[in-house]
Amino acid sequence: MRLRRKAVAVAAALLLTASLAACGDGQTGSGGNSGGVLNIGMPNGPQTENHNPFLPSSSSNSLGYRWALYEPLVMTNQVKPDEEGKPWLATEWTWSDNFRKLELTIRDNATWSDGKPVTGADIAYTFTLLKSTPALNINAIPYSDATADGNKVTVTFTSSQFVNQMDILTQTPMVPEHVWSKLADPATDTVKDPVGSGPYTLKSFTPQTVTLTVRDKGYWQDLPQVKELRYTSYNDNNAQTTALANGSSEWAFTFISNYKAVYVNKDPEHHKLWFPPVLAAHGLFLNTELKPFDDPVLRRAMNMVINRNDVFMQGEAGYFYPEIKNITGIPTPAGDSFLADEYKGKEFEVDVKGAKQLLTDNGYTYSGDALMDKTGKPVKLTMSNPAGWSDYITTLEILKDNFSDLGIAATVDKANQDTWTTNVDTGQFEAAMHWTNNGATPYDLYQSIMDGALYKPQGTAGVNGNWGRFRNAEATEALHQYANAADDTVRKEAMDELQKIYVEQAPVLITGAANAGGEYSTKNWVGWPDEDNQYAPAQPTQPNALDIILHLKPAS
Repeated sequence: MRLRRKAVAVAAALLLTASLAACGDGQTGSGGNSGGVLNIGMPNGPQTENHNPFLPSSSSNSLGYRWALYEPLVMTNQVKPDEEGKPWLATEWTWSDNFRKLELTIRDNATWSDGKPVTGADIAYTFTLLKSTPALNINAIPYSDATADGNKVTVTFTSSQFVNQMDILTQTPMVPEHVWSKLADPATDTVKDPVGSGPYTLKSFTPQTVTLTVRDKGYWQDLPQVKELRYTSYNDNNAQTTALANGSSEWAFTFISNYKAVYVNKDPEHHKLWFPPVLAAHGLFLNTELKPFDDPVLRRAMNMVINRNDVFMQGEAGYFYPEIKNITGIPTPAGDSFLADEYKGKEFEVDVKGAKQLLTDNGYTYSGDALMDKTGKPVKLTMSNPAGWSDYITTLEILKDNFSDLGIAATVDKANQDTWTTNVDTGQFEAAMHWTNNGATPYDLYQSIMDGALYKPQGTAGVNGNWGRFRNAEATEALHQYANAADDTVRKEAMDELQKIYVEQAPVLITGAANAGGEYSTKNWVGWPDEDNQYAPAQPTQPNALDIILHLKPAS
C-alpha cells in the first residue's frame, strides 16, 4: 500500500481559491454541530463522480469516503502494527499452510445499506472479483480460490501472503454480489449508487462536495453520533489550510509549511494535529546504474553527511514526515520490534570527517575542496523533483548543502511533474526524492528500494518500486525468504540480513518516515486519536477513518 502524496504535491501553489476557502457547503461557522455534521477536506481539486472503492482514481478513494460506505474484514492499526486487528466484518480469521490459506468467519448481524444481509457468499465473491479483474486488484494479490459455506469463507493463494495480510484484511473493501455481479465491467463502469455495509449512504455529489448521511437502521454496531459527513475537495493546500484555520474544514490531511502560525495559533484550544510515523520512508533515490553512484562507498559517505534534523525541521515543518534516526532506515517506534540486535540504539550522526576518510581510504581524492572519483573526475549530481513539491524541494536544497561539505557539486532541478514522473519511471535521472510502500512490517519499505525482482533497465517503463535500479542478489533473496519463510526464526534472519545490506550498501539515502496523520478540530467533536490515545492513524483517507468517526462524540 502506498500512502498518497498528492496533498504534498500541490504545497507550493501560490494563489488561494477564494470560493473554496469560504465554501458554503463545508462551513460550520458559529453554528457548531447542531446538525451532527462533520466537515472533512482534502486538497485534491474537482472530482468526477465514481464511488468504486477499488479504483485509486475514484472520488471515493481520493477523498476517503469509501471507508464510510464500505468496510474491511479487520481493522488493523498502522501506528501499532504489532497489535492484533479489531474484528470488523470478520469475527475470526485464521491463516494456515504458511499463509497460503485464510479461513474467515463472517459476522451474522451485518446488512448492506439496501437492507439485504451480508453473507459469506458476498465475501467470497469480492475476492473472486479481484482475482478475475486485475485492474481492481491493485495490490496484485495472487488469489487462487474463494469459497463460502454459510458464514465460513475460505480463501487460498498461490504463494505465502505473510507480507500482504494488511492489504487483504484491512485494505480490501467488501462489496455485495447482488449489486456488483450486474456490472458489465467492474473496472470501467461508473458506480453512482453505492451499496455498502458501512454506517453511511450517499446523500449528494458535486465535483466539490460529497455528502453522506447516516443509515437509519441495519448497521451491525451502534450508529455513529456524527449524522452527516461532508467531504469537500479543495483546489490546493492553501485553500485547504485556510478552511482548517477558519473552521470550515474540521479534519484533513495536508502539508502546512508554517502550521503553528497559520493553523494551530488561530485556535490553540481546538486546532490539533497528529502525524505518527508508519513503516514506510522518504529518501533520496540515487540512480545506481550511473557511475559513480553505483559505488556503495560513495553512497555510504553521502549518507553520513545528511542532517536529517534539518530536513525534518525545515523541509517537513517539524511535523509532517517524522525524522528517521535508526541507521537501518526503519521508522521508530513503529518498527522497534523488527530491529536487529546489532542495530538497536544505533542512530544516524552527521560525520563529515569520517565520510571524507571513508572516501579517501577507498580511492577517492580531492582537488582543493572538490571530490574526485576513482577516475579523477569531479563528482557532480543533479537532484530532481517537481517544482510544486515544496517540502521535497526544500529537502533537496538542504541535501545540496550537506553534499557540498563532502565536495560534491550538487544542483537542484525543479522539474515539470509529468516529465519528472516519466524520467523516474524510465531511469532517466541521477537522484530524486521519493517514497516507499508501507505495510505491517519493514518488508514493504525494503522491497521498494532493494528488490531485484522489481528491476527494470534504464529506458524501460513500468517500474513499481526500486526506482534507483539497485541490484543485489543477497537482498533479493532475503526479501524472498522473508515473504515465504515457514517460521519466525527464518523470517527474523532474513530481516536482519536486509538491515545489514541496507547499512552497508546505502541503496537509498533515507531521510524521514511516512506518516498516517491529520489535522483536526476538537471544537465540535471529541474522541480523536492522538499521542496519548493511538487507537488509529489520524488520516481521513485510511480505513481507520471509520473507526475514528465511530469514536467521535459532540464536544458539548
